[in-house]
Amino acid sequence: MVEKQVAIAIWKLATPDSCRWVANQFGVGKSTTGIVLMQVYRAINRILLRRTVTLGNMHDTVAGFAQMGFPNCGGVIDGMHIPILAPAHLACEYVNQKGYFLMVLQALVGHHGRFTDIKAGWSEKVHDACIFWNTGLFRKLQDGTFFPDQKITVGEVKMPIVILGDPTYPLMLWLMKPYTGSLDSTKEWFNNRLSRCRITVECAFGRLKGNWRSLYGKLDLADDSIPAVISACYTSITFVKGRVKDSLRHGTWRFNTWRLNLNSQRAGLLEGPSAGLQGLGMP
Repeated sequence: MVEKQVAIAIWKLATPDSCRWVANQFGVGKSTTGIVLMQVYRAINRILLRRTVTLGNMHDTVAGFAQMGFPNCGGVIDGMHIPILAPAHLACEYVNQKGYFLMVLQALVGHHGRFTDIKAGWSEKVHDACIFWNTGLFRKLQDGTFFPDQKITVGEVKMPIVILGDPTYPLMLWLMKPYTGSLDSTKEWFNNRLSRCRITVECAFGRLKGNWRSLYGKLDLADDSIPAVISACYTSITFVKGRVKDSLRHGTWRFNTWRLNLNSQRAGLLEGPSAGLQGLGMP
């Protein structure tokens, strides 16, 4: 049943349990669990990713950051490290100085903590700026096609919608970062306003890990599968929360209607190897 496949995938995300433990809980084999996990995560991303990771209402976003003290801001960018098992190949690229293997999730976040762009899969040793330079987000910002053409005048300079980052990111016309070194009162005031806005991305990462405890432990999946898992973590929880808010707004609880369109996408879930699924109630 599709419901059982989804239950296995959600259980794995919501707990730090290993694939073998999850398999025992549901009475299936470990290899079957691995197949099911990736089928469900890829289906979630295929159906929901474009619906949840979006710019949304830019007027509200800019107004929200303006209330925090930074004008014409469209988002805050940062990276989060996610523990993984040692990859089978190029493991030295993912290990840090303390001996942990880590993968980086880089995200652009709006004023309410919603992700508007995500990129996962780079190793911990790659500098944040290098990851950023190699994303579609950087190219779109450089070309001026990511945000609407909305400029304000600051002094004698026309300022486009900008994003905010920490000192590791490059200073660009559309990317602001804190002053470093010796600071006067004006620079300290600027840094304070910028830091106040940057808290949103730290809180967003905290909520993501809080909702999906698997991100605290070492993800025991192939390293090339982990980006899809990370995307599914954010996509699924954002979609569910949106449905719950809609139901409460209309005075009805319609959570059971959420099926991720899986029944209509059944064929998509079951693409690829299905050996071991027959006879387990999971055709």
